[in-house]
Parts: sequence; C-alpha cells; structure tokens
Amino acid sequence: MPDKYQKFAQDIAREAGDIIRENFVLSMKKRWKEDRTPVTETDTKINSLVIERVSQQFPDHSVLGEEESHTGNSDYWWVCDPLDGTTPFSHGIPACVFSLALVHQGKSVMGVIYDPFCDRLFYASQGRGAYLNDQPIKVSQDDSLTKTVGSYDYVASSKYNLQKLAEVLTTEKAVFLVRLVSSIYPACLVAAGELSFSLFPNDKAHDVAAVKIIVEEAEGLVTDLAGGNQRYDEEIKGAIASNGSVHDELVQLSKRLVPELD
Repeated sequence: MPDKYQKFAQDIAREAGDIIRENFVLSMKKRWKEDRTPVTETDTKINSLVIERVSQQFPDHSVLGEEESHTGNSDYWWVCDPLDGTTPFSHGIPACVFSLALVHQGKSVMGVIYDPFCDRLFYASQGRGAYLNDQPIKVSQDDSLTKTVGSYDYVASSKYNLQKLAEVLTTEKAVFLVRLVSSIYPACLVAAGELSFSLFPNDKAHDVAAVKIIVEEAEGLVTDLAGGNQRYDEEIKGAIASNGSVHDELVQLSKRLVPELD
C-alpha cells in the first residue's frame, strides 16, 4: 500500500482532531437521528472535509461516510466515521475518535483512527503491522474468555441484540465488560492489547472498516458476528474484534445467543 495513502489519511485525521477539540464545549447543539443517536455540526463538518480532500487528491475514488457519501464506480472507497462516540462528545465527555479506512474491492487495506484528546493515533497498512504513535502494537495473549476484559456496544436501535450474549459472558465466563458508547475505540484497545475483544451490534461498515485492518495487523482477528468474512463497502453483519485466541469461543456464543443470526 503506497505511503501516500497513509500520509493522506493521517493528515486528515490530525485536521479532524483539531476540529473536534475546537468544538468540544458544554451545552453543545445536536439533533437526534431516527436511530436515536445524536449528530452535531462537528460530525457533518468533518465528513464534508473528507469528501473534499478525497475529491481533490483522488478524484476517481469514492467516499462512504456516516453522514454523507460521494459514490462512483471506483474499486477504491474511503470509508469514514467522522466522529465515533458522538453521544459522549456531545454531552461533555472527551471520549471519541475519528476513523478513516481505504477499502479496495471490499477489503480494508489501510486504516487510521485518531483520539484527539489523548493524542493517540492508531494506524495500519496491509502487511506492515499496526502502530500507536509510531510504536508497534500487538493484541493480548489471553487464550480463554474466562476473567478477561472486553467491550460491547448496544442501544435499543441496534440491529443485533447482544444483551443475552453480554449476560452469559459476565455470569458464566466472569468477563468484565466495559461500554464506552463507541464501537471503534474499544477495538483500538483490542489492537493495543488492553482488551481481549470488542463486540459491535450494527450493520454500518464505517464503524468497522479501519478496525479490521488495524486489529488484524496487530495479529488479531475481525469477522462478522457469525464468524464470517465480509465486505467493508456495504452493509455488514455486526463484528467481533478479538485477539484471535478467544475468537472461536466468542463466535460459538454469538451464534447461540444473538437471535438475529438465526
């Protein structure tokens, strides 16, 4: 993967981070979407920025964004979540990230995820490993779910109901589950070896495209909730991001306990 793509994505991430910090205020204006999640001017401004930059530098590429997309016939898609963690961000909690992936023919080949508050830049390109602020990162060595720390994201509007799965993980496996009201950030912590897994309950590729390449370049594994491969330029079937060693165990539980997978 050419370095020009990675540099391009990191430059946008830094610019997006500046916008996030500048607009982080209390009593923030927001509107609520049909899925009962908020959207702010920061979300739309960054999404538009990505479309503008891609159109300038790679005019034959397409953009798939959470708030706005720019489509064409290209095999290359820039898949963007301009602000993952809008709920905490818009309520005065500094816990969110910018996410951008380059997807070629449905496969994530480069990803950048940036937390502007802690100045943590996670990134990876195919075959080159995963990094946090230029330091190599690797997933944990936990080989069993029992007594691990993981994450799951779930709201009432989620397509896949993870409540029963979360209950079994905590009661039968003694897993300590955290919820960051973000789908992308905990997956970054999987890549960095802090969490053993993260579960995602929705069908939007922008929440997982960058996660896919970063976690797997950190020697982990990312699949849909049933353990299958999927494209990241179209709707997805949720996601399991793990250190790889606990993945099969999670897949078997998910197949049994997530009703929408039947």
